[in-house]
Amino acid sequence: MFDINKIRSQFPILQREIYNKSLVYLDNGATVQKPQRVIDALGHYYRHFNANVHRGVHTLSNEATQAMEHSRHEFQRFINAKNSHEIIFTRGTTESINLVANSFTQFLQKGDEVIISHMEHHSNIVPWQMLCERTGAVLRVIDIDQRGVLDLEHFESLLSEKTKMVALVHISNTLGTINPVKTIIDKAHQYGAAVLIDGAQAVVHSKVDVQDLDCDFYAFSLHKMYGPTGVGILYGKEEWLNKIPAYQGGGEMIKEVSFEKTTYADLPFKFEAGTPNVAGNIAAAEAVEFIKSIGIENIASYEKELLDYATDKLLAIDDVKIIGTAPEKAAVISFVVDGVHPFDIGSILDKYGVAVRTGHHCTQPLMTFFKVPGTVRASLAVYNTKEEVDILINALQKTLRMLR
Repeated sequence: MFDINKIRSQFPILQREIYNKSLVYLDNGATVQKPQRVIDALGHYYRHFNANVHRGVHTLSNEATQAMEHSRHEFQRFINAKNSHEIIFTRGTTESINLVANSFTQFLQKGDEVIISHMEHHSNIVPWQMLCERTGAVLRVIDIDQRGVLDLEHFESLLSEKTKMVALVHISNTLGTINPVKTIIDKAHQYGAAVLIDGAQAVVHSKVDVQDLDCDFYAFSLHKMYGPTGVGILYGKEEWLNKIPAYQGGGEMIKEVSFEKTTYADLPFKFEAGTPNVAGNIAAAEAVEFIKSIGIENIASYEKELLDYATDKLLAIDDVKIIGTAPEKAAVISFVVDGVHPFDIGSILDKYGVAVRTGHHCTQPLMTFFKVPGTVRASLAVYNTKEEVDILINALQKTLRMLR
């Protein structure tokens, strides 16, 4: 059964007070808090078998290697990848996208096209801009409407034989929009284009099956799914990972080195140069176990209930406008208040113990589209409650009385 008190009890930081008020943490789109099992796993590695992986014959190294490779298999099963060697450990979604963008240089020539959307995070804009600058390729952008919904007709009009890559966010970190990525992937593949999905906001809110989606690459970060910072996952289809060149050079990613020639290691190690974040990669498996212990479907259902409740409460406040009203949304609410700057709202809410995010959320083109300087973003997680939403609403009403 879904026991919210049992879930909350697993997060030590939720016992904190901010300005003598109980912490209400609603900045989960930036990073979620960590359950005790993840915190314990980090310490356990350093206390009991701290060693480098894949390189030693001694016991500690073997134990660390087994634990990290167990984690890799956990992620294979979590997103239903066909093979464990299609799971690459990185530092986060940003590095995963940069890995693909940098490695894709040899597949583009002048006049080829890369398609992204108007709602992308900067980490899924800038790497493709840099790739286009290097290759002479052209960046195309899918339009959205005032609800924050992709214009699929416009997307189809952009597709052509020149399209070599479509890079798209699964769930918008600012709007909460859930994009129809399976449909987009199918249409892109009809033109022979590869597809990368930024799943940073998706894996924690909904079930992801990369084989069902048929995406070529899928990237996400552990710190947004109850795991440690500094750990990311890049899934890539085996044929693509074999085709694209190594991203970095160094130890671990080599098979043979001489001054004349270097050959690279087999997957997944071809893309894992240097000493990895062993502790983080191992502890990441505990984040998967935490999600599995509740059930991703149960998480999605509970967060939808919270989202609907918070949306209704916010819209009852005069002059509040929600930015992002797609019919298919995850548990993210961005809003503005007429005549009041988001930064001022966020700063005062903090005095009531309420943590929200303000600003452009690394989506400046989106702010330009909606003609706002930024938004206040309340992003929900499985440990949040309706009572916390009520605290947010009460604090917001007091804040607005001060500011207006």
